Amino acid sequence: MAKKTSGRGQRDLRVKVKTARGRKLSSTLWLERQLNDPYVVQARREGYRGRAAFKILELDDKFRFLVPGARVVDLGCAPGGWCQVAVKRVNALGEKSGKAIGTVLGVDLQEVEAIAGAELHVLDFLEEGADDKVKAWLGGQADVVMSDMAASSSGHKQTDHIRIMALCEAAADLAFDVLAPGGTFVAKVLAGGAEGDLQKLLKQRFTKVVNVKPPASRADSSEKFVVATGFRGETEEDA
Repeated sequence: MAKKTSGRGQRDLRVKVKTARGRKLSSTLWLERQLNDPYVVQARREGYRGRAAFKILELDDKFRFLVPGARVVDLGCAPGGWCQVAVKRVNALGEKSGKAIGTVLGVDLQEVEAIAGAELHVLDFLEEGADDKVKAWLGGQADVVMSDMAASSSGHKQTDHIRIMALCEAAADLAFDVLAPGGTFVAKVLAGGAEGDLQKLLKQRFTKVVNVKPPASRADSSEKFVVATGFRGETEEDA
């Protein structure tokens, strides 16, 4: 029989951070959360640029859209974790013998440190003609358009919700222009009531639309992800 141990004297393995002079309590709490977040630790261990990499890993494990040979567009790709995952899964480096070689295109407002197997560009995807640039860089249409973008926080929950939903709708509009029939759109949204219009729009263009909160998404966060699969292609309204 295992020997019981008293709680007294056992080590508390949680890292605690003291509030330094000049540093806000909120910053201290954020730092403490980062140091104790298993996804942060695992990301560092596996070489990913952030814990967000595990969100797209978990979503792809469930829906299987990052397949070898797929052409992927990552909108707002900084710092690059989602691109890192996509490179491996679509076989962009040709490391999976006998499998089709995919393409990963990342775009962001700022320069992103190079990622082997990914093509990265500085681009405001909201500007006129952005879709044409994306298709030119890809050499054709995309199989996946994904976005983990979030607008800068204002500190006002409803305002932030509206801002991120506006970003999602703009990302969806670009996806409609660049996706090949059968393609997939994945984007982060915030719960808050304004997502109904996006859902309605996506259901008109895709065969299946679901909302998912992957395990890597923090429980205290209102974020979730919309995954739309089976893009129907050009509609009569587009013609």
